[in-house]
Amino acid sequence: MSPGKLLECTDAQRNAFAWLEKPHLKSVIAALESAEAGSARFVGGCVRDSLLGETPKDFDIATTLLPAAVISAVNAAGLRAVPTGIDHGTVTVVVDHQGVEVTTLRADISTDGRRASVAFTTDWEIDAARRDFTINSIYLTPDGFLFDPVGGLDDITSKSVRFIGDAEQRIREDYLRILRFFRFSARFSPTYNRAGLAAVTKLNDGVPTLSAERIGAEFLAILSLPRAVYALDGMVQCGVLQKIWATPANVSSVGRIKDLAPHAAPPIIIAALFGEAGEGVGAALRLSNAEKSMRSLALKGKGAVKPGLDEKSIRVLIYKLGRDVFFDAIALAAAGKQIDAAEFRRLNSIAGAWRPPVLPFSGKNVISFGVRPGPEVAEILGAAEAVWMREDFPPEPRAHAILAEIIAKR
Repeated sequence: MSPGKLLECTDAQRNAFAWLEKPHLKSVIAALESAEAGSARFVGGCVRDSLLGETPKDFDIATTLLPAAVISAVNAAGLRAVPTGIDHGTVTVVVDHQGVEVTTLRADISTDGRRASVAFTTDWEIDAARRDFTINSIYLTPDGFLFDPVGGLDDITSKSVRFIGDAEQRIREDYLRILRFFRFSARFSPTYNRAGLAAVTKLNDGVPTLSAERIGAEFLAILSLPRAVYALDGMVQCGVLQKIWATPANVSSVGRIKDLAPHAAPPIIIAALFGEAGEGVGAALRLSNAEKSMRSLALKGKGAVKPGLDEKSIRVLIYKLGRDVFFDAIALAAAGKQIDAAEFRRLNSIAGAWRPPVLPFSGKNVISFGVRPGPEVAEILGAAEAVWMREDFPPEPRAHAILAEIIAKR
């Protein structure tokens, strides 16, 4: 391909870009083009993913218009403009409850590895040169022409994740690009780009300088990938994973959990990766309270998982843990070779076919027998629930008979 020139899309590419006809996208483009013809092009993930045969999740537009002009043009067209990143030139245009990010072309004035000071430009090549990877720097005009100033189309063909220009310079501009290198390589490339691998190895000390929130978000995105093990192996090899969490990582356990429970949530992958030695990693990565709880409950539940449990004991365990935690716990147990794959599938099948019942009596039932409100009510409930579980969750009236028998014995 010849970088720097407008290239007409092939028929196959036009089919991949069928989303150009989406009404909400056409509305945004029309608004921008009404202010200045040729001012808007799609860029980034929507172009890259389409060329690689994937369906884009969101759409980004680059424009030569200044942010104020973008807002004015959008408002004039009756659309809603939200200045979500106005200091860096980004305006989110909302059409039919769908957001489209529109960002003015930029040039980096200064960078410190965490953030950049930018100046706006009308030069597409300057905007492309400041981006991270060549495959993310391909522009698509609304009428179906590609602009490829940095050779991204060739890298799409070869499925190579390559830094634009000098890899070390790109990384020093923003050290998060180290993690993005592993994420995009795991998504798209069969092998790591050698220059990129050398650069991330040399500059891995930059990772801890990033905010915990940025590291956490990117790391969770990596762990969500089907090829997370590929990324993690590379990160270990380059000394990057150790900069995120110093405890030795059990990457092979992630491979097992990806095979057996491919949709396991990232906090469960973290639990498999670091085990009990990961205590505190949730706070270090700024995970939400729900994510931290998911990790800790799964690890706790894993300790109760044993091979060869009979079905009644399995149902009791499901009831005690809750189905979601049980599924996470057996995935961790299989990842750590606490149970084998066949046992995992047996436990998973039983849990999938059985819904834990709701405890059929409450404190009100206890009080109706004349027991005074207080600690004794909770004690009776606990004792009755234990018998109810031991009898494999019988329905009413046996459940209430159990409660009556417990109260009669006191």
